[in-house]
Amino acid sequence: MSRSKHIPQLREIASSERSTTLKARESWHILGIISEFIEATEKLASIRPAVSIFGSARIPPGHRWYETTVEISRRLSDAGFAVVSGGGPGIMEAANRGAHEGASPSIGLNIQLPFETHGNPYQDVSLNFRHFFARKVAFAKYATAFVAVPGGFGTLDELFEVLTLIQTGMGRRIPVILIDSAYWGGLIDWMRGSLLAHGMIAAEDIDLIEITDDPARVVDAIFDFYQKRGFETTSEERQSLLYL
Repeated sequence: MSRSKHIPQLREIASSERSTTLKARESWHILGIISEFIEATEKLASIRPAVSIFGSARIPPGHRWYETTVEISRRLSDAGFAVVSGGGPGIMEAANRGAHEGASPSIGLNIQLPFETHGNPYQDVSLNFRHFFARKVAFAKYATAFVAVPGGFGTLDELFEVLTLIQTGMGRRIPVILIDSAYWGGLIDWMRGSLLAHGMIAAEDIDLIEITDDPARVVDAIFDFYQKRGFETTSEERQSLLYL
């Protein structure tokens, strides 16, 4: 037996003045989100090809992961790829630093966090976000490839976001490259032993990922991937990207 439910409207649970204030604040919030998407589109749409690099904010200069990231980014930049990072310290700084020293643009998608009070100084193009999801769209939408250096929850979040977009067909297929086999090996083993073993993913889903310890391999892997198809997006891919 079906029955209708009464869903109270805002004016029924708050005063008229209070409900009007809440609606106005939400409207301005939505406009702020739209402005972030617009600014990202204006600044990034023409910067192609680009590689998004992620990793821990806690890695200091001199650490092997920091220095490896600088080398990878410089190689990518000199090969003609803009490099996109989160604009903060650690691996993000290393990514921007290597690209800044190279021939192509260094891009920082900055966000204000309690432990990241300012962006790093190696950004040729800087954007500032208040909303994580708008920033994540910018990372994914304009990336020709994704590189993950060792990191924590944020890096895993971005990694699985990209893999999910590719797996579901909502994002185009791009190279996904993990740096440091010792660090990421356990994750891949878990994917095979748990996700794949229980039928949560297909065998080809794991093949979306390449792991390497060689900075030079990153550039080669990206060129190998695009050798036959080129860097231009197809009409179907452009249509899919509209729904990110």
